[in-house]
Amino acid sequence: MSYAETPAGPGIPPGGLDAALLKVLFAQSAVGLLVLDPQLRLVRANSLVEGVGTEEYIGLRFTEAFRLDDPDGSEQLLKQVLAGEGPVRDHLVRGRLRHIPGDRIFLVSAYRLDGPDGPDGTVLGLLSAVVDVTERERARDRETALAAVRDAVGGSLDVAATCRAFIDALVPGFADLAVIEVVDEVLRGADPPVGPLPPDTPLRRAASGRCEAVERDEVIRGHPVGGTRRLPPRTPYALAAADLRPRLVPLTAETPWLDADPDGSRALAETGAHTLIVVPLTLRGAVLGLVSLYRCGAAEPFDEEDVSLAGTAATRAALAIDNARRYEREHVIASTVQRRLLPQAERHQAAVETAHVLLPGRDSGCWFDTIALSGARTALVVGGVAGEGLQSAIAMGQLRTVIQALAGLDLEPEEVLARLKETADRLAHERAALPPSDSLQGEELRAGCVYGVYDPFTRTCTVARAGHPAPLIVGPDGRAVPLDVPEGAGLFDTDGALFAPATVTLEEGSVLAFCSAELLADERAEERITRTLAHPGRSLQQLGDDIVYALPDDTRSAGAALLLARTGTVSEHRVATWDLAQDRTTPATARLLVRDRLQGWGLDEDTVDSTELIVSELVTNAVRYGAPPLRLRLLLDTTLTCEVHDGSTASPHLRHARTVDEGGRGLFIVSSLAAHWGARHGPDGKVLWTEQDLPAGDTD
Repeated sequence: MSYAETPAGPGIPPGGLDAALLKVLFAQSAVGLLVLDPQLRLVRANSLVEGVGTEEYIGLRFTEAFRLDDPDGSEQLLKQVLAGEGPVRDHLVRGRLRHIPGDRIFLVSAYRLDGPDGPDGTVLGLLSAVVDVTERERARDRETALAAVRDAVGGSLDVAATCRAFIDALVPGFADLAVIEVVDEVLRGADPPVGPLPPDTPLRRAASGRCEAVERDEVIRGHPVGGTRRLPPRTPYALAAADLRPRLVPLTAETPWLDADPDGSRALAETGAHTLIVVPLTLRGAVLGLVSLYRCGAAEPFDEEDVSLAGTAATRAALAIDNARRYEREHVIASTVQRRLLPQAERHQAAVETAHVLLPGRDSGCWFDTIALSGARTALVVGGVAGEGLQSAIAMGQLRTVIQALAGLDLEPEEVLARLKETADRLAHERAALPPSDSLQGEELRAGCVYGVYDPFTRTCTVARAGHPAPLIVGPDGRAVPLDVPEGAGLFDTDGALFAPATVTLEEGSVLAFCSAELLADERAEERITRTLAHPGRSLQQLGDDIVYALPDDTRSAGAALLLARTGTVSEHRVATWDLAQDRTTPATARLLVRDRLQGWGLDEDTVDSTELIVSELVTNAVRYGAPPLRLRLLLDTTLTCEVHDGSTASPHLRHARTVDEGGRGLFIVSSLAAHWGARHGPDGKVLWTEQDLPAGDTD
């Protein structure tokens, strides 16, 4: 039975109840009601459907009255209800009304009106309930935009990435165009200026974005990302930077301040921007920049609620930008410290050609070194302190300074690392003793180092390592040379195990690659590097560049150090070696041999006289206190090196003889004539050596 056939009851005329119900329903309903005929034309509407209840709308189709964004889709949905496919409930549509400006959002439900014969009879039309939920949806959109800002902004310590994330969170959901400009000095790591912002302060565009509906992006094209500008005076931008308050600005052809910014005026007109919100990026009274948000075309103009949201979002962005700025500043300082602590130029080595590649990145604790040792030997070092920032760079500098000092003592590689670890232990104890309030107190220290010494006379390389990868070696024929170096504990590890060295004999022209751990992070890294090194015709610098080109992208951003060395020998024309007898006449013989050879090399007479005296004292000392075999060697390079080898392990030491003493002045004389001197020990005795600086031109 249909509702119309229900008995009216005593005293109620037929149809009276239906008429009363319809009157009350249309007059007092909390939602807008529309009655549509089978052709979806408007028959009746109550007053809650603002503007549609007037006579001029009667007879219009539903999609004509509401001007929907998707009229075809909405009409098809209503036809399905007419066809009996069930009612539509709470369908969200967007459109515009004839007499109300701006976009509106409606929640539509539709039910079929059947005739007296029920569902199988005549279809009278549709009853549609329409609720204007524009404000509710706008509030929801604002919450969504603010949530997007909270989720996206602050996850990066890069200023550009932070600004980009901020723009992406607001466009297109909240604004059609968005621009974020940051004070240029802030991007360089300086402290932001205290407001008000001076009018001539350069602002650099850090990021910008637009929605697809804006066909021409002249706002962005006129001031490209990365470009700078100064705020035009007497504009909302300058005023917001002056009093640090946001501005809601309608944009029309008659807007007076546009004359002060003709380029911006032309761009805004071509994009159809009709509303602007400009918000200063402020933090604790300091100004980091400006945010400009635009709505264009048919988009709903900004209102005061939107200004509040923009201010909250800008505060979040300012905090994230300041955090990124502080990190960037510390990174710049750490990178500068690291750069100053590393070798500033390639160092000449007697029999080794070297090249390096230092990749800047997050890791500021990588270092490398080549150290000239006595006897034309070369120490090759690569190490790294885990972590980033200024403290890692400082720890790196401390360890590098210590290892340079230890290298000068002519210690074996394993002993150098053992003493370096003692220094690292002291540094760790000092950090652990800091007050609990110091952030460094609980910060773990981790570091590794590999130390190798190449001797061109024996063509051997002895390597020891502490928590660091072993070097990779490729022979002159392109084949990898195995080097099994036992892995020692890291420099800051509590493990007190000794370091064990490994020695390999190399062919002339072999290439050694000392890599920081970041370059060997993946399982194919060793194969990739050795394959790259198997090109003997390329220079070391080219080989280093090729290794970098083949790195995965994530390795390049981490920072790494690579030291390459190509082995060689000392020219026989620049070396003289004599085996001497353990005899009192040997010092005189040594003087004659030295004078003859130095004159043959064309050295000046002062150098010859000084060298004669040095050799005489060293040989005399070896004859008196040493043991056979006795050997003398001269090496001419950028300096002149004298070496006297004997079989005793006892080390001489410098004494300061008194006036009445008859002896004890030998090493004092040697130290006065030589620029450097020292002793190194081996399994078959010791070597006393000296180095003399040569006048310019004597090494040619």
